Amino acid sequence: MHGPLGDIVVLDLSRALAGPHAAQMLGDLGARVIKVEHPDGGDESRGWGPPFAGPSGDISTYFLAANRNKQSIAVDLKTPEGKELIERLVRRSDVLIENFRTGVLDRLGFTVGRLHELNPRLVILSITGFGHDGPEGGRPGYDQIAQGEAGLMSLTGPGPGEPYRVGASIADLLAGIHGAYGVAAALYERERTGHGTVVRTSLLAAVTGVHSYHGTAWTVGGQVPRAGGNHHASIAPYGAFRCADGMIQIAVANENQWRKVAALLDLDKPGYATNRERFAHRDELIADIEKALAAHDRAHWLERLAELGIPAGAIRSIDEVYAWEQTRSQGLLVEVEHPVLGTIELPGPPLRFDDHPGFHHTAPPQLGADRDAVLDWLARAEQEAASGGEHRSTAADETEGGR
Repeated sequence: MHGPLGDIVVLDLSRALAGPHAAQMLGDLGARVIKVEHPDGGDESRGWGPPFAGPSGDISTYFLAANRNKQSIAVDLKTPEGKELIERLVRRSDVLIENFRTGVLDRLGFTVGRLHELNPRLVILSITGFGHDGPEGGRPGYDQIAQGEAGLMSLTGPGPGEPYRVGASIADLLAGIHGAYGVAAALYERERTGHGTVVRTSLLAAVTGVHSYHGTAWTVGGQVPRAGGNHHASIAPYGAFRCADGMIQIAVANENQWRKVAALLDLDKPGYATNRERFAHRDELIADIEKALAAHDRAHWLERLAELGIPAGAIRSIDEVYAWEQTRSQGLLVEVEHPVLGTIELPGPPLRFDDHPGFHHTAPPQLGADRDAVLDWLARAEQEAASGGEHRSTAADETEGGR
């Protein structure tokens, strides 16, 4: 099955996580993704670990997480030969993704003007740390720095005095997600205008873009949100609670749910009738709930809460998540054939399309392994374009060594 983007070609000049994640998302949708890497070591995430895998212990599991469904070619962008090859690929691509520091691509000779001179229909996704302009637009961007600068760390942790980073590289991942949906919108617009455009996002924009009610708490409500540990900033009870043998999470979003919980835990008492009242007495409420939950283990309470239709759940470790049948049933784990590791499982895409149920995923590529396949495809595309046709890459347009 080709996927929704089965006729799209993506030239991925990015590295590390934000850009590669965006490109991987487009590859999950069926696009042919050509990953351009420097011959000397390739994408720096190939060296990030532990853990590493393989007989020689030199395959980064970090790299494997962001580069499925891609082909790899090794190109030195500073050489005339490398620039010539990139120009040829730009002419035949629909999307170009880059996350260089501001100005780097310009200095290499690939300004936006030049790229659109080569291919007026090209959609360009540019991901930076703090934006491409503004007083600090040239700053390098790294996930944890962005988490701090964009306020996320001030919202995360046991309390206001102990800011924590989010465990995942969430600024990078959100920038990739925002970038991918921006590309999808730009491709749709191109069908109307006939011209490509530039889509810009940044780690700063990606994190600020998910402030949601924390942002309006300040911009409208005049309150500066602070870290509140494992409990919601506006709803009570909503968070993690201790039982006899560990912790569970309970989310009470309305008064009907609260009445059921109150009856179950014998907490029908003054001051808890409404969310506003409960939140005003949140510390006392949490203590009362945990005192009641201490009578039984997690399995007991999860079963009782489920019977009442109360949202609740366990706190799973990563290995438990991937062993969970519900995770597997949603296609969130995919099996691929790696040339060195053999059959491996990777975290899968978060989207499913009813019209494309049998999408075939490919393993993250070895450095430069697909050069011949890409050059063969490129030559055929150029030949067809020269003869008056327009070559479109699809998942069915496969050559040995890659998609």
